Amino acid sequence: MIRVRFIGTDGDTREVSAPEGSGLLEIAQADGQPLEGTCEGQMACSTCHVIVDAADFDRLPPAVEEEEDMLDLAFGATRTSRLACQIVLTPELDGITVRIPSEHRDMQGR
Repeated sequence: MIRVRFIGTDGDTREVSAPEGSGLLEIAQADGQPLEGTCEGQMACSTCHVIVDAADFDRLPPAVEEEEDMLDLAFGATRTSRLACQIVLTPELDGITVRIPSEHRDMQGR
């Protein structure tokens, strides 16, 4: 199991465990985190934008150009921003911390 720590928009921290190979977006949604994922992982939106803790960022594989393009559209993007739909949990990511941005683009109008 891979441990993931979510820091919510209110600052509350939750730690969950997920099977290796799980997608971060699905794990976040199952935990009730407010990540929309409108395009269902097709990198056609930025509604699953998360901010990875700086100490964990270099453990991730580099973002592809399409992900970088989508991050350009994300509200509050930082140097350590990623799309949760592109992060697959591996043993190297055990203990990763991600922050849910306080602002997000709601493509479903909620």
